[in-house]
Amino acid sequence: MTRKQSTPRTKQWKELIEQDQDLLRGLVRDAVQTILEAEMDACLQAGRGERTEQRLGCRAGYYTRTLITRVGKLELRVPQDRQGRFSTEVFERYQRSEKALVTALMQMYIQGVSTRKVKAITEELCGHSFPASTVSDINKKLDVQLKAFAERRLEEPYAYLILDARYERVREDGAIRCRAVQIAIGINEDGRRCILAVELANRESHTSWRDFLVRLRERGLHGVEFVVSDHHEGLRNAIFESLPEAAWQRCYVHFLRNALDHLPQKADGDCLQELRWLYDRRNLEEARADLSAWLQKWAGKYPKLCDWVEENIDDTLTFYRLPRTHHKHMKSTNMLERLNEEIYRRTHVVRIFPNGESCLRLVRALAAEVHENWIEATRYLNMSLYKEHKKQLRLLEAAA
Repeated sequence: MTRKQSTPRTKQWKELIEQDQDLLRGLVRDAVQTILEAEMDACLQAGRGERTEQRLGCRAGYYTRTLITRVGKLELRVPQDRQGRFSTEVFERYQRSEKALVTALMQMYIQGVSTRKVKAITEELCGHSFPASTVSDINKKLDVQLKAFAERRLEEPYAYLILDARYERVREDGAIRCRAVQIAIGINEDGRRCILAVELANRESHTSWRDFLVRLRERGLHGVEFVVSDHHEGLRNAIFESLPEAAWQRCYVHFLRNALDHLPQKADGDCLQELRWLYDRRNLEEARADLSAWLQKWAGKYPKLCDWVEENIDDTLTFYRLPRTHHKHMKSTNMLERLNEEIYRRTHVVRIFPNGESCLRLVRALAAEVHENWIEATRYLNMSLYKEHKKQLRLLEAAA
């Protein structure tokens, strides 16, 4: 592609445009300054140095203020009076525009635009750039709203609970560390997905997950009957300790990944594919029958894998106690994994967070946004089927 050469005539036009912009900026500044002086005269009911019976006060000098406009920055001298009565409508309008700009900056930051990019965008928008540090300070104003979201009371019961964590890189004490972002998703009585909690921990452990679940219980979490998670030992033990009344489902996707550790590198792909088919059966009886056939077929070739599967697979079949239409959604943590992918898409722009607070701020803001979208979206599960399913199970138990 050929590059256009800058001609002398083009340079002249650029110089004229720049001179016109300076001239226009000066005219606008003088006009706004005149408006400010007129508003002060109206407030005091007297002009500068004027002595009248109707005068309501005295002037007390000026203070400087920058007004950002489409023609650039205007440096203004704002009059003030001794009684502090004067308030200009010029800056009231400016404050509304400023709030709109701040909201836009927050939204850009939440959507994954880096602070450096936000700085460039604001310079293009209004001829004035906000430093990266200023953008970060602006986004701290989100903390009040996000704290209310994170600490809200959980009034309704959540029969289903999905737990998982992801890691983000955070700079602490001059070193880059990986911090665990713990997330809980619940399904309410109406069958809608809700993000119940987002917390930051040093790492996944029994203590961190236990504290996470204790805080959920303190906020009112109740009615949990089914929990889905991976096989992290600390998380599993915390679930058994904090939610003893709930049935636990080990994510079958993680289970199949773990199965690879018990297979040789050049294993037959049909082996795991047939194992995966067990999770598409209509009920537990069919799944167990297919499991027995699978073990007989592959025990001679892969004894280590078959022993491991036979010992651990029961934890992945808990979902068969739910209505069949719920199996697809509740036999894995895929719902939360998709949320984690969206979080990664946004946090990848930042790469390394300057501190834990900024990391938690962004992830919680994203979680709050997704939570609102889920609440407004169509119902995720028909929980009336679950209630009816429980009644049938009770009748069967009573008959037995």
